[in-house]
Amino acid sequence: MTHVLERDGSVRRSLQLFRAFRVEQTDPDHFYSLLAQDSVRQLQRWISLRDATVIDVGGGPGYFADAFAAAGARYAGLDPDVGELNARGEAGRNMLRASGLALPLRSGAVDVAYSSNVLEHVRTPEEMADELVRVTRPGGLVYLSWTPWLSPWGGHETAPWHYVGGRRAADRYARRNGRRPKNDFGRTLFACSVARMSRWANRLEREGRADIVAMLPRYHPSWAHWVIRVPGVREVSSWNAVIVLRPR
Repeated sequence: MTHVLERDGSVRRSLQLFRAFRVEQTDPDHFYSLLAQDSVRQLQRWISLRDATVIDVGGGPGYFADAFAAAGARYAGLDPDVGELNARGEAGRNMLRASGLALPLRSGAVDVAYSSNVLEHVRTPEEMADELVRVTRPGGLVYLSWTPWLSPWGGHETAPWHYVGGRRAADRYARRNGRRPKNDFGRTLFACSVARMSRWANRLEREGRADIVAMLPRYHPSWAHWVIRVPGVREVSSWNAVIVLRPR
């Protein structure tokens, strides 16, 4: 069944995404198809995707490929995890196994570098973000989204116990389920704050490497975007943060 996403920036669109988010692990096709539609719509606010070369870092099994192709983009996905690439049975077309910390692309090779919900799974998120900027041509677009550690879903499947400590939350999950969580703090999940990535983006702008196009809470209606500008509040209330850059 095809689900049509509500109007960008509306309360109904936010509710639709939050409801879909609740079934991310039980019905990933539903959640990620909506998120892909929403991502394409967001990107089209800043750049045309028609004939654009797009690299999706952390693309997993290729949920986003159809949405980008429908927008006219030339899409390629990349993920370091074979399990993620084959999560839908087999790897999709134009999917590559590689690390986001060392992208196998020349500098300025793509029009759009996109990454959704990956930075919190990287020990050095600034290093991966630098790579996305490197491979994007001047005037192109870099889109980064991630789950801030102090947001309600910061601990992923161990939430809300991550508020008492990431390792403690992961150990609690292991005791209750007989296995370590997929998002295991210190191994596959790390604390990545809005403040940390804001400092990174501001440094790039000062150095003349990129311009900050937008910073916003990804799932919020447009009238609530102000929360991303309030230190402290943004860490808890953003749920998912977005930074958009235009390399120089």
